Amino acid sequence: MDHEHSYFDGGLLQLIGWQILGSLITTLTFGIAFPWAICMIYGWEIKHTVIEGRRLVFTGTALSLFGNWIKWLLLTIITLGIYGFWVQIRIKQWKTKNTTFA
Repeated sequence: MDHEHSYFDGGLLQLIGWQILGSLITTLTFGIAFPWAICMIYGWEIKHTVIEGRRLVFTGTALSLFGNWIKWLLLTIITLGIYGFWVQIRIKQWKTKNTTFA
């Protein structure tokens, strides 16, 4: 079976630029805009990713992540930080749920 190639066509300077922008937005808003930073950076990564000849598309929005982010933050506070260990997994699950083929 002949599969087309998988590749990433983003550039280093672009990635650095998006990461700096995401860090600035997060810092200047004291973390409130962290979901927007995640969506900007991950959206850029997915936009430049091709799997077996099919480009990926990120359909998530910062607003939908923000709702989850508030819920996860409250759960972390209520559990005295314990739920914080699961937040990274929840973010990965949310990203995956909102990533499809073009």
